[in-house]
Amino acid sequence: MLELSERGLEHTEAWKAAGVELPRFNRRQVAEHTLDHPRWVHFGAGNIFRSLIAKAQQKLLNQGLADTGIIAAGTPDSETIDLVYRPHDNLTLLVEMDAEGRLRKEVLASVAEALCADPFRTDDYARLVRAFENPSLQLVSFTVTEKGYALTEPRGGYTQEALNDFEAGPEAAEQVMAVVAALALRRYRKGASPLAFVSLDNCPHNGDVLRKGLTTVAKEWAIRGHAEKGFVHYLENRSLVSFPLTMIDKITPRPSSLIREELKRLGIGGMEEITSSRHTYAAPFVNAENIEYLVIEDDFPAGRPPLEAAGILFADRDTVNRADAMKVTACLNPLHTALAVTGCLLGYTRISDEMRDPVLRALAERIGRNEGLPVVVDPGILSPEKFLDEVLNKRFPNPFIPDTPQRIASDTSKKIGIRFGHTLRAYMERAELDAADLTAIPLAIAAWCRYLMGVDDEGRPFEPSPDPMLEELRRRLNRPADRTADTAEAFETASKMSDRKDVWPGALPNVRAILADAELFAVDLYAAGLGGKIEKMFRDMLDGPGAVRRTLERELGTERHDADDPARIPAERSNPL
Repeated sequence: MLELSERGLEHTEAWKAAGVELPRFNRRQVAEHTLDHPRWVHFGAGNIFRSLIAKAQQKLLNQGLADTGIIAAGTPDSETIDLVYRPHDNLTLLVEMDAEGRLRKEVLASVAEALCADPFRTDDYARLVRAFENPSLQLVSFTVTEKGYALTEPRGGYTQEALNDFEAGPEAAEQVMAVVAALALRRYRKGASPLAFVSLDNCPHNGDVLRKGLTTVAKEWAIRGHAEKGFVHYLENRSLVSFPLTMIDKITPRPSSLIREELKRLGIGGMEEITSSRHTYAAPFVNAENIEYLVIEDDFPAGRPPLEAAGILFADRDTVNRADAMKVTACLNPLHTALAVTGCLLGYTRISDEMRDPVLRALAERIGRNEGLPVVVDPGILSPEKFLDEVLNKRFPNPFIPDTPQRIASDTSKKIGIRFGHTLRAYMERAELDAADLTAIPLAIAAWCRYLMGVDDEGRPFEPSPDPMLEELRRRLNRPADRTADTAEAFETASKMSDRKDVWPGALPNVRAILADAELFAVDLYAAGLGGKIEKMFRDMLDGPGAVRRTLERELGTERHDADDPARIPAERSNPL
């Protein structure tokens, strides 16, 4: 049985027989050179990092265009380094899957060192300090999710964790923004060499978000005497420290048991999934789609690797902004969110199966083509029409990408204003458009409110995906509101579907308490003429078993298909491998 380790890679013919590409560079030489001349540190060593970013650096190493690897740093609360990287000598087995079922397999060895970014892990932290103090370091990149940058509560005010870091100072930092600020402070004190901090997370204006996070920590430390005011000026000096904007896109779902079994069949062992104490999932392999995009603002004061040779696109700030807005607010993420919440309600466990359901495909099509594209600004570097067509016809329907609506539905309260607010504002601002004419986006918002109840379309309770505002939103739904007899009667029907009487007392949920939150949706839905429309859609989705599907079909004008129609195949009955 083949083993993913430095010793295991000695069996080159066996790996070749299994169809696995191996690194084409001297791994030991690269690792040693990286320690003395570090150029790239990355925080957040998860699946998107391994499947796209580490893969890009491997291409450069294979072509002789780079001579150092990446130092991967696990965030302070992550267990990935100990559970996944070190047991396999920092190697990853990448499995990319196309829509025809072809698997491309490659061992990635571009991570020269994997460290825990925790000041209390003194040996690891000392090596990170050494890298940050070295003038050779060019960039520090991040895939820490939107939550990794959060220093404030949803309603304003610093989080308790942020306040703890402000008071404790650089030597006892615990959250990722504070840990990185502490390391940047060491670089400043060592000579203030230039550096680029590059957020590769899927949030609008990600570079600006990262800049604000690090400079906020620096300012709070300066106020408390933990850092010099010159450190703040260093981070704010754009000729020395940059925060490029980026757009990143690659679907990288949870490790698939089907892929693991296929690897086992090929004679590759030790690929079991590992669950952390925080209930996150990882494995020595990463399964991902073969389509990927990364667009980066070309602003690197200390220089950068020639990543254009690895397929990375570089552009000016406005172009990156437009590319990101195209993806995040119109051509991919809004569709994903809509499919996630409706998929959970309709009992799906695969995005690809949802795309075989005529009503859900119509929902995604309408949001993208009919409601999103009319307000998209063409970024020039990518065609919105071609990008959207690829999403609808190749990426989402790919049965070999085991992505789930449950994964996509996580943290929706943090995303829903971003996903839909931009398009809604555009409809409100443009004279030739009227937000009140929209149908699919209001349906998606209504479905999300219905999803929060934790009862599917057949009356079965389910556990909504993790969301920082879940309990708050449920409390709002539970508040007293003016209710007419017919709406109360409608909910009485729906309440019989669930045994969750501790949550729903038997009256229509007060959805207005959610829809009226202009900050949550990044727009006033009632001023847009959509509040009442969404309320009605929500009420209709409560009208007994099957009401969610009936509402979608009626509003979208799709033909009803019986449950045994071959166009609707439940996820558990489909097995692409």
